[in-house]
This record gives sequence, structure tokens and C-alpha cells, in this order.
Amino acid sequence: MKLNDLPMTTSATWTLARRAERMNPSVIREILKVTERPGIISFAGGLPSPKTFPVDAFAEACAKVLREDGRSALQYAASEGYGPLREAVAAQLPWNVDPAQVLITTGSQQGLDLVAKVLIDTDSRILVETPTYLGALQAFTPMEPKVVSVASDAEGVDVADLERKAPGARFLYVLPNFQNPTGRTMSEARRAALSIAAARLGLPLIEDNPYGDLWFDAPPAAPLTARNPEGSIYLGSFSKVLAPGLRLGYLVAPAAILPKLLQAKQAADLHSPSFNQRMVAEVLKDGFLDRHVPTIRALYKAQRDAMLAALRREMAGLDVQWNTPDGGMFLWARLPAGMNAVDLLPEAVDRGVAFVPGAAFYADEPDARALRLSFVTASEEQIATGIAALAAAIREAQGA
Repeated sequence: MKLNDLPMTTSATWTLARRAERMNPSVIREILKVTERPGIISFAGGLPSPKTFPVDAFAEACAKVLREDGRSALQYAASEGYGPLREAVAAQLPWNVDPAQVLITTGSQQGLDLVAKVLIDTDSRILVETPTYLGALQAFTPMEPKVVSVASDAEGVDVADLERKAPGARFLYVLPNFQNPTGRTMSEARRAALSIAAARLGLPLIEDNPYGDLWFDAPPAAPLTARNPEGSIYLGSFSKVLAPGLRLGYLVAPAAILPKLLQAKQAADLHSPSFNQRMVAEVLKDGFLDRHVPTIRALYKAQRDAMLAALRREMAGLDVQWNTPDGGMFLWARLPAGMNAVDLLPEAVDRGVAFVPGAAFYADEPDARALRLSFVTASEEQIATGIAALAAAIREAQGA
């Protein structure tokens, strides 16, 4: 008897958990589907340039790991991560870190998920910058917190507003370096004031730093975690300096909280891919990043400069505002009064260019005029063409 000859059964009734109802698709991922259309110049994705992927270094590392340690590399492994990789992470951080404090994660996005599971209860108050990383909001929201936006400016978090909103909050989530989405960098003065205030208030910090190595002219100031390691969880990533397809990141946490994060990790995936961890550990030997990352910085700086030049040229007379990021992958822009970035997007796509409307990055009170432009995956020629198309879409929307 074949399965399709069996009598029909009653269809099941699936009841979603309340947290599942709070899950939302990534606006960016949905926009990326549009960018797959032929001829679209995309400033939408937060993707590193494939030109920066060290393919040859990984080919050599892959062969060596399989040859010398293949059976272990293909076996289950410790949930904490591969020991030599944890040691390498600890050694490259600018404060004293015990490798035992390092947990290797499946991308830094998993670090956000673990933080959410361990630190957030229903109706917990958590604080975020204005605006903030969309992926963090996606990780936090299913845990049903009350997400409170802290006022922010070009220097970062407004400490006075933080002090008003901090009482009772579980933590502040912050990206001090070349922030996604705005590209801004927190000043040294603001970092010092924030660190002092957080320590005085007993407010834990979740410091996310996937872009910190991608500075153009000078490195950013010391991490917040370096100023108060016992009051912070620090998230890092190999995606932006090596390759995102490895899905490897890490977190550094105080001994008091690390065991629970580890237990959440074990429940999620047992461990991050042991083969990938060994390959990265092999690639990192002999100071590879010191040679490799400067090539990424040079490429991204040239692309940023190309976008700034195109904006100055094409947006003349349009009352469009934008910032000048000192590193990273993103530039933040604001449309003229009365315009809406969500409404502009389909018009821009019709002209062959895509971006991400900024409203998606706000926990509340979104700025409808804001938009994020990524400059790292388009060539300088594509940047010039794409910004010209965006300017034409703006002029058409204004009736100019």
C-alpha cells in the first residue's frame, strides 16, 4: 500500500505561541528580494563586499585542518567554542579578558538571541539607542519586553535622557562604533559619561561591536566594556573582517552571567560549527588580520568617498541631509520635509536603485524621512549611477 492510498486524516490545528506572533520578517531581507531583479543597484543590504573575503587563506586553512585535525574538526565539540579560537579572541581585545569568559556564537546575531533569552522577561524594560539595529529589535521583541528608546545625537546616547529612563531597566543595548544604521561613532566624552552613569545606576550594557575594526582614518575610542567589564556583555563578529558565511561571532561576559548564556547556547544549537572555528583559528595565526583588515578599510573608504561625492553632486538644491561616517558600512540620510522614505522606495526601485527606509530601525516614533545607504557592495561607478537615480526619484516625488 502506498502512502497516498491511506485514508485521509483530520488536519492538525496549530496554535502559535504568543512570542511567535510577535516575530516579524526583516524589512531588509524583504527589500533584498527586490534587489535580485536584474539591473538594480542596491544600497540596501548590510552585506560586506565579497572582494574582501580571503578565499586563498581559507583554502589553505581548510586543507590543513582536514589534513591535521580532520576527525576532530568534523565531530561534535564543546559548547563554549574551540579553545585556541577563544584564546585568540581574548588576546586581541583591548582589555584583560580570560578566554574562559569568551563564548563562540553562531554569528553575533545569536549573541543577541542568547541575551534576550537570558535577560528579558515579559514586560521587562530594556533601553535602546534612537535609532537602533533592526536585528536586535527582532531578537528582543519575541521575549515581550517594553522597549524604550533613549534620545541620541551625532555623538551617541544622550546620557541625561538615559538617566531619566534607566530606573528598572534590564540593560541598555548600544553600538558605539560606526553604528548600524546611522554610521555614527560615539565620542570619547560621551563614552566616559555613559560608562560612569551606567555604573552609578547599576545598569548593564550590551555592547555590540561588529564594525569597530573598519575605521578609515583613526581607530575609535576604547570600548565601553573595557571601562567596566563586570557591568557589560560584549558582542563581536568575524563576519565583517573575514566572511559572513562562516556564521561565527563571539560574546564576552562576566563570570556571573556566562553560565546561563552557555546554557541558552546549548539549547539553541549545542555548539557553533567546529570545522569553521578551526579554520578561523588557523587563518588568524601569524597576525593575518593586521595585514588583511587594512585592505578592507581602504576599499570601504574609497567607496564612502565616492558616495559622498555623488550625494554632493546629485542632491544639490534638494534639501537632502546626510552624515559622514568615520568607518563601517553605512551612511544615514534624511529626505526633504514632507517626504516619506517608504513611499519613495518603489519609485527608486523603478529607476534601478534600492535603499532601506529608516523607519524600520526605530523602536518607537520612527522618522519617516530617514533612510540608510550602504556603500560597500557597489562599485564607484554604480554608486554614481545609483545616487543619480535616487536624486531623480526624489525630484519626481517633489514634482520638480
